[in-house]
Amino acid sequence: MTVHRMPAAEVEVSVALVRRLLAEQHPDLAGLPVEVLANGWDNLVCRLGADLLVRLPRRAAAAELLAHEQRWLPELAGRLPLPVPAPVRVGRPAEGFPWAWSVVPYLPGDNAAHATLPDSEAAALGGFLAALHLPAAPDAPVNVFRGIPLVGRAEGVHAGLEHLADASDRAAALRVWQTAVTAPARTGPPLWLHGDLHPANILVDAGRISAVIDFGDLTSGDPATDLAVAWMLFPDAHRRSVLRRAYGRADDDAWTRARGWALVLALVLHTHSADSPLMAGIGERTLRAVLADDGRAV
Repeated sequence: MTVHRMPAAEVEVSVALVRRLLAEQHPDLAGLPVEVLANGWDNLVCRLGADLLVRLPRRAAAAELLAHEQRWLPELAGRLPLPVPAPVRVGRPAEGFPWAWSVVPYLPGDNAAHATLPDSEAAALGGFLAALHLPAAPDAPVNVFRGIPLVGRAEGVHAGLEHLADASDRAAALRVWQTAVTAPARTGPPLWLHGDLHPANILVDAGRISAVIDFGDLTSGDPATDLAVAWMLFPDAHRRSVLRRAYGRADDDAWTRARGWALVLALVLHTHSADSPLMAGIGERTLRAVLADDGRAV
């Protein structure tokens, strides 16, 4: 299995830097308490008082993703029925820090990876996706790995299949893939996509979906990429059907492609999450859901 280790920060990020940037650019926020919430692959995230977070990119690739959120989330947030982290303040490069940074709302909840959600939340997520998946702006981001025709992921899928130890799993996954990759491609204008909609980017609070986060991979294209979340979050076919009905626009071909995308993402996580038990677990559960799905229309 390929092991992916967290990349080193390309610039030094710290609470002290956050305080200096706030004091210079947003002095009305500078007196609030600042504490590290997460120092991850892409961003240093600090709690700022009770209601806000500060996000500083740790590397250039992350700065580009954060710029997508700054540009587009304020426009999209108003039509979405669940909270999203649209920036409330934008910071500029300063104090030796080379990139833009954001102050966003603190959205309560834990990631949905281990949540068991009722039908109402499957419907809520379907409604959220229906509201998001509208024709994208002409200058919307385009991602060469997401929202594309499934055939563009064929090489990675066949490589990922080799990492499945069980021969019956490999055979079943190959059947799913062949069905999905030969389904008719989507026609029509590219739609807005979250682009990275897995359970760790969905927050749950008191048994309900409280927010959808991490829109750095926001892109445009075939919504089947996002609809893969049905298998990533709901192991049972019934709740997937609830999501599909609430979404309302997934014909059988789109749903077949979505199952193919769920397989794509399951194999990626299975192959490349050796240092992340959380993501490896999401990959394994998604794979089991995909292989247990008989593919019949719901």
